[in-house]
Amino acid sequence: MPASNGDDGRTDLRQVRDALPSAAVGLLDDYERHLSLERGLSAHTVRAYIGDIVSLLGFLHRDHGADDDRAALAELDVVVLRAWLAKQRGDGVSRTTLARRSAAARTFTAWARRQGALDADPGARLVSPRTHRALPAVLRPDEAGEVLRASNTGAAELDPRGLRDNALLELLYATGVRVSELCGLDVGDVDFRTRVVRVFGKGGKERVVPFGVPAEGALRSWLDHGRPVIVAETAKEGVAALFLGVRGGRLDPRAVRRVVHDAVGSVPGAADMGPHGLRHTAATHLLEGGADLRSVQELLGHATLATTQLYTHVTVERLKAIHDRAHPRAR
Repeated sequence: MPASNGDDGRTDLRQVRDALPSAAVGLLDDYERHLSLERGLSAHTVRAYIGDIVSLLGFLHRDHGADDDRAALAELDVVVLRAWLAKQRGDGVSRTTLARRSAAARTFTAWARRQGALDADPGARLVSPRTHRALPAVLRPDEAGEVLRASNTGAAELDPRGLRDNALLELLYATGVRVSELCGLDVGDVDFRTRVVRVFGKGGKERVVPFGVPAEGALRSWLDHGRPVIVAETAKEGVAALFLGVRGGRLDPRAVRRVVHDAVGSVPGAADMGPHGLRHTAATHLLEGGADLRSVQELLGHATLATTQLYTHVTVERLKAIHDRAHPRAR
């Protein structure tokens, strides 16, 4: 498990985990397998969940100092959970992070109760702190068009990386898929006949997302003129991934983030963003173009409509800004 900061912002979580009683470590290992294999969560999500629980159990162990593994876990009650969150709040942890850690704790205690590791589920009595949901930064339609026009100009030189970057930018904006979903795509997931791409989202859930003519053209150029060059140069035959890195393996999300940051950064005045910003942008433009919330929810792969409704606030804010500028009685 990679080293990262604990609940106090200084403690290395690897050291915290190593200091836990053996039974607690074993329980963490079981929980990690449950998240990865049974729930099918991404490696990034699993690391975040486990990091939060290591922080919680480290707080419990340091606070009580019990040598008996079972006794130490038995003392995990709602008072301890609240004290753990209160300490982090005192250390300046944001409300959003506290809400996430509260949810992680509830998920863990419910699982531990089912496994018989806890006699009762203390997380069921834990209330998450209310979060202030900030409006996501999005590109205006003209800014998005400028990003893609500049990218297409680079692809016209038939440089393999330019073709790849243009294709992934077009596909991100056309579909609003997550960066992990984009990197997980295989060549066989693209259906040019119906112009749809098969995506495996959170929890391994499959959905089909359409894309338009510009994305089709960019993908065909990449597959015809860019991808074969990288395969030949790296001798990586048999790689199924749709998007390849310069060494011929599956493209890494970090590389996609760099591509998006650089592309958006080339447009004067555009908000700095990564792939998730393009996802926000795609959703916002769909709603502004007349798409209904349910359809956008399906396209984005949101589990609940409440997540998709965030984008309605973005469009309302934009409408208010237009009203302020255009209506003679706005001010």
